[in-house]
Amino acid sequence: MPQAAKHRRRPDGPRTPFQPQRRRTVDTQALAAVLPLVGWAAHSGLLPHRLAAARRDPLTGLHTRAGWTARATRLIRRHSDALVVLVDLDGFKTLNDTYGHPAGDTALTVAASRLTAWCGRHGIAGRLGGDEFVAVIDQAAGPDLTDLGRDLHRPFLYARQSLPLAASVGSCRLTDLPTRTLPCALAAADAAMYAAKGRAARRGQRPVSH
Repeated sequence: MPQAAKHRRRPDGPRTPFQPQRRRTVDTQALAAVLPLVGWAAHSGLLPHRLAAARRDPLTGLHTRAGWTARATRLIRRHSDALVVLVDLDGFKTLNDTYGHPAGDTALTVAASRLTAWCGRHGIAGRLGGDEFVAVIDQAAGPDLTDLGRDLHRPFLYARQSLPLAASVGSCRLTDLPTRTLPCALAAADAAMYAAKGRAARRGQRPVSH
């Protein structure tokens, strides 16, 4: 004998046959196949932004070593008379110890800004790390190196104080090298920079060498 259908009472009417609610089922195999694709799409969308960010120094906004090297290599291919410049701030540790790390960060950003302004549209500036910077310019159209030395020895303002800024600068023209490559130019500029730093310490002069 068939069982009587279960009834439920509507709030405002007679009883109606009860119909069990259907449960939605999820195809777990289809979901497992789709999720990796969704994750990769999100990752691939963020990847270019992360790579771009990694090639910029977060403090100064300059190119990092990797970003600068790629651009500098292209520039020296187009301009055989390019000039490679290395900059190392003098007395940076003393500045940090005396006025605090925020003052040191300000000195770095000021130096980066002045180096970028010196390069203008004729060159590319970068930060190698710490208090060391690098640049490459088209020597034929670029500014005078003496101007950079003067700019990097002008005081800067921090917390309403005028603080000293100093730097050693070394450079190398590609035309002066037997092998005109970026690594060779960087090595020669590095040697010139430390030679200038040593001479300046002995003579009390502004350390610019080329």
